[in-house]
Amino acid sequence: MLTRLKKNDLVVVISGDDKGKQGAVIAIDPSSGRVKVRGVAIMTKHQKPKSAKDVGKKVQEEAYISASKVMPVCPETKKGCRVRIQLNEQGEKVRMSHRAQVEL
Repeated sequence: MLTRLKKNDLVVVISGDDKGKQGAVIAIDPSSGRVKVRGVAIMTKHQKPKSAKDVGKKVQEEAYISASKVMPVCPETKKGCRVRIQLNEQGEKVRMSHRAQVEL
C-alpha cells in the first residue's frame, strides 16, 4: 500500500505557525496521522540532571504535527503538490505529482 508521505520526502508546511517552511520528513506515525519534519515545530524540553555531577540542560527537538498540515514538494516546480497513485510501464504503483506528472 502506498501512502501520500514517506520518510525523507521534502515537504512544505501549508498552515500553522511554521507556514511556508520546508523540510524533510523524519518520522511518521500512521496510527495518529502525524509526522515529524526537520526544522519545523521545534519544542524545548528542560532536562533534569541524572546525577549530582551532571547539570541540567535545554534540549530542542522537533514535535509531531498533523500530516494534513504538510504537502509534498514537486521536484520539477519546487512547489507543494497533490499526490496521485498511478501504474507505471512495469505495472507497479508509483506516487506521481499531480502538478507536473513526475514521479516523487
